[in-house]
Amino acid sequence: MTATADATPRSDPTARTHEVTNQPPPLVGHDVADDPVLLEGLRREGAGWYADDLHRLGRLAGSEQVLRWAEEANRHEPELRTHDRYGNRIDEVDFHPSYHSLMEVAIREGLGGAPWADGRPGAHVARAAGFMVWSSAEQGHGCPVSMTYAVVPALRSAPELAKAYEPLLTSRVYDPGLREPGSKRGLLAGMGMTEKQGGTDVRANTTAATVRPDGSWRLRGHKWFTSAPMNDLFLVLAQAPGGLSCFLVPRVLPDGSRNTFRIQRLKDKLGNRSNASSEPEFDDTVAWLVGREGQGVRTIIDMVTMTRLDCVLGSASGIRAALAQAAHHVRHRAVFGAKLIDQPLMRNVIADLGLESEAATTLALRVAGAADRAQRGDAQERAFLRLATAVGKYWVCKRQPAAVAEALECLGGNGYDEASGMPRLYREAPLNGIWEGSGNVNALDVLRALAREPECLEAFRAEVEAAAGADGRLDEAWRRLRGELASTADAELRARRLVERLALVLQGSLLVRYAPAAVADAFCTSRLGGDTGFAFGTLPPAADLTAILGRVPGGATH
Repeated sequence: MTATADATPRSDPTARTHEVTNQPPPLVGHDVADDPVLLEGLRREGAGWYADDLHRLGRLAGSEQVLRWAEEANRHEPELRTHDRYGNRIDEVDFHPSYHSLMEVAIREGLGGAPWADGRPGAHVARAAGFMVWSSAEQGHGCPVSMTYAVVPALRSAPELAKAYEPLLTSRVYDPGLREPGSKRGLLAGMGMTEKQGGTDVRANTTAATVRPDGSWRLRGHKWFTSAPMNDLFLVLAQAPGGLSCFLVPRVLPDGSRNTFRIQRLKDKLGNRSNASSEPEFDDTVAWLVGREGQGVRTIIDMVTMTRLDCVLGSASGIRAALAQAAHHVRHRAVFGAKLIDQPLMRNVIADLGLESEAATTLALRVAGAADRAQRGDAQERAFLRLATAVGKYWVCKRQPAAVAEALECLGGNGYDEASGMPRLYREAPLNGIWEGSGNVNALDVLRALAREPECLEAFRAEVEAAAGADGRLDEAWRRLRGELASTADAELRARRLVERLALVLQGSLLVRYAPAAVADAFCTSRLGGDTGFAFGTLPPAADLTAILGRVPGGATH
């Protein structure tokens, strides 16, 4: 007799195979600005009056609605339309409504050009803190916001153009779409510097500029990387008879006609997917000179300085956002019979990430404070800003990819899943280290500042030595660094080493003066005293992890 299989179903209808346990709740409905490091820096740098608005923005940034906007703006990427249905060239980029929602909030909250029209001391610090909080929700749309903020000081090199456009660049109204600039309620600005044959070497640019009898110019050339092509105005570099010069290029001319701005393609980028980055072609494109002919780099550098500041702010924000996700996960996830945060090694990792984040945030806000005071005529702060911006841009942006990768690892496989949001943070992480000059460019810029502007080092020295005598490891690190700075031999070869140490002693000085003793001690031990490993989570046993963890976003961790 042949046995036959029993076809009767054997599943137990009462079995619960998909009951979800031991998973953290979503990190939504919280106040992103509920961060002692951020709030202390806000008050210290002169913008304590902004705290209530920052909390309001923080609650919005942590809301389910805004997190949905961020996800949708990146999932539904910008789309280029070069022609209309009839074959007319239009060169427009379409964005998902969620992108526009993010932009509307950013401009309404004064994260664009608004601080330049705000006479209150600390206005630029308030904007910096707001930019950090709002960037924690989504970073791609921050690019046009940042360039709009940064364009104002450079545009002031052409007073007539500034008079016409600055009131609209400082507006709190987001008014998208290509129309005659004077007819709009608010404008956005962009920048076009690099070309494919030169990249960072902007003096190799081949875009040509020819003056017309009416005083306007005509450009012909091809830019390699111009983000936010739907912005209204662009500062671009081109070769005039008198040398490389800076020009203002509007998308729509005063008579309402479209300027020639042929978008050849949108870049297919690693991250920053919500933001359109393009290759525009100029062909008899109308432009106006900004600054003196032949002084293009000197003119546009004011814009670059401010966008570099935003790179520091954005990277500090990205580190903080990744840390918040990791800390939230380990506070709720249990392994081997205990919450992850109660496991000694995980406490070390989160505390080490917390140190990195606090140092980055404190440095970023200090530089923002210098920018605010420099705009109000403080010469020493301007000198400090010149050096500290390049130092911070190099170091904080370098630390972001490593910190985000470690934070992602804290979530394990969950962090590798797109639904967690961590992969988007990870793809964004290298960006600020590349934009506005990669690591080598900023390191060499520091050398130029040290060689040509000795007042910058003097202002930097005063800042570091404000903590003199408070920590022997900091004092010794600064003593050794002064010796390295005094030597000019192989300076370019040692540039990264020098800038890294400049950043660490600056962060050490700030933390020794302003952070709790446990934070400052652990930083000086691990970053300046050499008692650490190369990976995060290698703080020495003597570090007061409980005190450090109490500074991590989301409240104290026992």
